[in-house]
Amino acid sequence: MKLVLAVVQDKDSNRLISALGEGNFQVTKLATTGGFLKEGNTTLMVGCKDERVDGVLSIIKDNCSQREQMVAPISPMGGNADSYIPRPVKVEVGGATVFVLPIESFFQF
Repeated sequence: MKLVLAVVQDKDSNRLISALGEGNFQVTKLATTGGFLKEGNTTLMVGCKDERVDGVLSIIKDNCSQREQMVAPISPMGGNADSYIPRPVKVEVGGATVFVLPIESFFQF
């Protein structure tokens, strides 16, 4: 058995949860926050048999697209002025960060 942890952008989460449900995967949703953009993310936990991991990964890949987004500068007030960006810049966002972990035991009470 495996536990698939997928960190995705909030914009992709509803579509991904629906697609995983259609694939008969049970999903637990956790609201999380990203470090760089300080925007909301969603972390999904999917427990599945080893042979179904490729199916989960395929659904995630199909539903979490990478795209460019303009990011407004963050004020150096209270921070380090060396990393201050004075104008909006394009950054790549979206996609998914996925971890596949082995599960030694599983209990449901």
